[in-house]
Amino acid sequence: MGRLSELFTAETVAVVGATDREGSVGRAILENLQTEFSGTVVPVNPDRDELLGLPCYPDVTSAPSVDLAVVVVPPPVVNGVLREIGEEGIEHVVVITAGFSETGGEGATRERELREVAAEYDLNVVGPNCLGIMSTPVQMNASFGPETPLEGSISFMSQSGAFVTAVLDWAVEQELGFRHVVSLGNKAVLDETDFVREWGDDPDVDVVIGYLEGIDDGRTFVDVTREVTEETPVILVKSGRTSAGAQAASSHTGAIAGSEQAYEAGLEQAGVLRAHSVQELFDWARALSGLPEPETDGVAVVTNAGGPGVLTTDAVGDSALEMASFADRTIDALRDALPEEANVYNPIDVIGDADVSRFDDALDVALADPNVGSAVVVTAPTAVLEYDRLAEAVIERQTEHGKPVVTSFMGGDRSRAAETVLREFAIPNYFDPARAVSGLDALARYRDVRRREVEEPTTFDVDRERAREILEWVTEREGNQLGIEAMELLECYGISIPESEVVDDPDDAVAVAESIEGDVVMKIVSPDIAHKVDIGGVKIGVPDEEVADAYEDLVSRARNYQPDAQLLGVQVQEKVDLEGATETIVGMNRDPQFGPLLLFGLGGIFVEILEDTSVRVAPIGEGEAREMVDEIRAAPLLGGARGREPADVDAVVETIQRLSQLVTDFPAIVELDVNPLAATGDGVQALDLVITLDTEKL
Repeated sequence: MGRLSELFTAETVAVVGATDREGSVGRAILENLQTEFSGTVVPVNPDRDELLGLPCYPDVTSAPSVDLAVVVVPPPVVNGVLREIGEEGIEHVVVITAGFSETGGEGATRERELREVAAEYDLNVVGPNCLGIMSTPVQMNASFGPETPLEGSISFMSQSGAFVTAVLDWAVEQELGFRHVVSLGNKAVLDETDFVREWGDDPDVDVVIGYLEGIDDGRTFVDVTREVTEETPVILVKSGRTSAGAQAASSHTGAIAGSEQAYEAGLEQAGVLRAHSVQELFDWARALSGLPEPETDGVAVVTNAGGPGVLTTDAVGDSALEMASFADRTIDALRDALPEEANVYNPIDVIGDADVSRFDDALDVALADPNVGSAVVVTAPTAVLEYDRLAEAVIERQTEHGKPVVTSFMGGDRSRAAETVLREFAIPNYFDPARAVSGLDALARYRDVRRREVEEPTTFDVDRERAREILEWVTEREGNQLGIEAMELLECYGISIPESEVVDDPDDAVAVAESIEGDVVMKIVSPDIAHKVDIGGVKIGVPDEEVADAYEDLVSRARNYQPDAQLLGVQVQEKVDLEGATETIVGMNRDPQFGPLLLFGLGGIFVEILEDTSVRVAPIGEGEAREMVDEIRAAPLLGGARGREPADVDAVVETIQRLSQLVTDFPAIVELDVNPLAATGDGVQALDLVITLDTEKL
C-alpha cells in the first residue's frame, strides 16, 4: 500500500474550523466524526476552548499529533492553514471549503497557490470544494454528508458531492456497503488516478466505482488503470457524453470536458467498464463484488413464468452473451427431472406450479452443462414457492458448480426476504430480469479485460531528425499548417508515398512530369486551402503535354477562390492506380486530456459522409492497431468482399503503428490526416497529407 492508505486509516483527525453553530458544515463534520469514529477527534477553533464536549485548540500547532486534517475555514485563510499543517508534518488534508477554481478569477488564483503549498510540503490534498471522505474500516465519516455508509468491499469516488449524498442515502436502504468513499471536488492535488492506484493496491477492495465529469491526465489514467484492472474491476459513469452534457459538466466544477471519442477509447483501453446510468453502475458493482468469473458466454435461464423468461432471453440477445445450447445429456436429464409440460430447452420453464425442489433440480442440471457459463433464475411468486428456501438452493448450487448465478425474484416482501439470504453470499437479486442479465454481461466483459494481452508499442527505425527539419518548415511561413509539400515526413517514418515534387514554375512542372513514368496527378499546394478537390484544385491523369496548362489552370483556380491564400506551388505526383484499391484514412487529433487520439476508417470523400471510423489513444501496439482495422463497418472491403482483391491488411496495421510513433515522438503535431491512404493487395500508399502544428512546441 502507498502513502494514501494512511488517508483512510487515520487515528487522529483534526477539524480545522470546527464550530457548534447549528446548521454549519463545521458542526456537521464534527458530529459525524464523534458518532462512530474509532479514533480521536480534535476540534480546532481559536475562539473556543471546548466544542461539543471536546477540548478545542486555537490552531494545529497547539493541537495533539494529527494524522488527518479536515479544513473548513473561509476561502481566504485556507492556504495559510495549509502552511501551518505542512509545518507540523501532517501529510493528509481534506479541504471542504469552496470558493476556488469553480468560481474563476480570484478563486482560480487561490487554487493555484493551494497547489504550490501542497507541492512545497508534499501534502496529499483531497478537494477543495468537496463533501469529504469516509472510511468504514475505522468508522470515519470525515464529511458533512448525512449518512455513514455500511461496511463493504466497494470503494467509491465522485466528482459531485451531491451524487455522494444521494447514493449513500439509497445504499443504506439497499444494504449496500462500501470500504472507502471520496468526494473529489476540484481535484487540485489528488485526482481519480491517485485513488484508482491506491484502491487497486488494497486487497480488501473488490470493485472501484466512480462518477466523473472529466479526467485531468488521460494518458496517466489509462496507464495506471490498465494495470489495476488486471486484478480489480473499475466501473465508471462519465457524464458529458453529449455536447450539452459536456457543457453542463464543464460549468459544474470547472472540469474541462474532453472529446467523447477520446473518453470512449481511453476508458476501453484502460479496461474500465463504462456504465451509462447510476443503475448500471451499482448493478454491475454488485455482480463484480462477489460472483465467480464465467468461463463461457453461454447463459442458462430457469424460470416458472413464460413472459419473464422471454424478457430474459431478449436481454441475453441484446448483450454480448448468448443463450447456451444444452448438450444432449442435459436435455435428457431435464426430461427426467421435470414434468412433461415443462420446457427442457433454454429457457427452462419449470412451469407455474414448481416448488423449490423442481427449481433446484433444473438449476443443478443446467449448471453441470459445459456450455453453460452462468445462469439466471427468474421467478414470479406463487403459493407453492418459498422464496427464502429457493435462495438457499441457489446459494448451494452456485457454491457447488462454481459458476455465477444471479436472480430475478420478482415481487415485494417475499423478494426482500430472499435478498437478505442471498446477500450473505454476494448473489445479487434484481427485480427486472434485464438488469440481472446486464450484471452477468459485466462479469463476462471484465473476464475479457483480464484475459487480454496488452503489448508494448513497436518501435520502428525512423529518421527522426529529418522529420523534425520538415516540421520546422512551418516556422518559415505564415500560419501553422503543412500539407502535401511535407509528404517526405511520412517517408521518414517508413510510410510509402508516391514519387512527387512541389514546383513553383510551369516549366519545372513539365520537367518533373517527364521524369515520372505515365500520366501524373497535380495538386495545388496551399496551407490555406484545405479541400482542394472542392475548388478543382486537383487534376488526375495529366499527360506530359498538358502539364504546363494544367499548372496555370490550378494556380488560377486557387487565386479566384481565395485571392489572399498563400500559394507554395503545385505538386506533381506519380499517378497511383486506384482501381481495386480501398481508400482509407489514418489520422490524429490531440485531445486535451488523453493526448494523441488516432483515427482509422474508410477514407476519400466518404470519411465525413459515412463516419465509419475507429479510435485509440496513442501509443498503441500491433494488436490495438489491428482492432482498429477490424472494428470499422467497411472492414470486409479490405478483406476482399464481393470478389474484390484483398488489401494488404498487415501493411495498413503497420502504417497505423508508424503514425502512432510519429505523433507520440512530436507533441507539436496537433492534427494530422493522411487521406486517402490507398490500400491494395501490394501494400499501401499515402496520397495526401494535412498537418496542424503547435509552433511553440517545435
